[in-house]
Amino acid sequence: MSERAELSSHNQLKLGIFGMNMSSGIAATKVPERWSASWADNVALARMLDAAGLEFSLPVARWKGFGGATNFEGAGFETVTWACGLLGVTERLIVFGTVHAPLVHPIFAAKQFATVDHAGRGRFGLNLVCGWNQDEFEMFNVTQRDHETRYVYGEEWLRVVRMMWERNDAFDFDGEFIKLRCVESEPKPYGGTQPVIMNAGSSDTGKAFAIANCAYLLSTIRANLDQAAENVADAQRRAAALGKRLGVMTTASVVCRPTQREAEEYYHYYADEQADWDAVDRMVAIGTRGASTTMQPEHYRQMRVRFAAGYGGWPIVGDPDTVAKGFVDITRAGFSGVAMGFVNYLAEFPYFRDEVIPRLERAGVRMPLTTKGS
Repeated sequence: MSERAELSSHNQLKLGIFGMNMSSGIAATKVPERWSASWADNVALARMLDAAGLEFSLPVARWKGFGGATNFEGAGFETVTWACGLLGVTERLIVFGTVHAPLVHPIFAAKQFATVDHAGRGRFGLNLVCGWNQDEFEMFNVTQRDHETRYVYGEEWLRVVRMMWERNDAFDFDGEFIKLRCVESEPKPYGGTQPVIMNAGSSDTGKAFAIANCAYLLSTIRANLDQAAENVADAQRRAAALGKRLGVMTTASVVCRPTQREAEEYYHYYADEQADWDAVDRMVAIGTRGASTTMQPEHYRQMRVRFAAGYGGWPIVGDPDTVAKGFVDITRAGFSGVAMGFVNYLAEFPYFRDEVIPRLERAGVRMPLTTKGS
């Protein structure tokens, strides 16, 4: 499991791409160059990430768009079959599947994950979601449990999956929500280990679930890096008290251009002037569960722009030196990695690869590709 948790490298800062399976990626913008999410573009990008030595790709599980002029994320690939396809065209990239536990039976899920893990020779990861978008649950005719209970169910669901991965004998399971008889499953995940598991719980209950059950917590940087560093340290202390090591990831909206002015102007253009505001407001309403109505006007405005830029992720905007410093600062705050969003991944990643990654290597937070552990 330790090798899995390192995500195939020993870099201090792991790098990945967030949301490449969805139309527009994670940028709720109307600009014509926004991400298509076509299968051809996904394959081309996955190969590019693999060759550049990035550690992972993290998809968004979306069943219904957010509306607006673009119906933001209205088109996209189901994440586990998408992962299987991309694992077949890459050699070292970890590809996550993002799965809503209440929408998938754990027996099916455990078998599906083991299958994909073999297809990728141990490079499948699981981003587990316990519940979020009510509109999507209504499509499935599934009632969401209350906030606290959904994590109790998630823990039970994950326990079944792990038992299927670990036990060689048939077993019964008599939980509060899940009751099973004579369960068995072969093959086990690839190589005698298990897929690395991530969760993005943000409430106290959600964070406790991730700390207790997952290798990684995906945590948004909200106000500033000092506060984020305190949150990372607290999560890691709580994990240590349970006798485990926890990695903490975050997300970022990246705009890197030759000059600071170009980068800032483009960020303003796509995330403010050309934002798909109807989609943004729908996303904010779901994500904040009504708390946005009590925010100060300036705080609310900034939050809307960040959601338009990339799901509320930390904005890293500037020339290569400024962008590299932003990633180094995130590393110094204790984060293990960053799931990045660009407006157009294929068009923008090559410049990031050529200009920013070498600076991160010189800063000591990443190693040159030829010396990376794998």
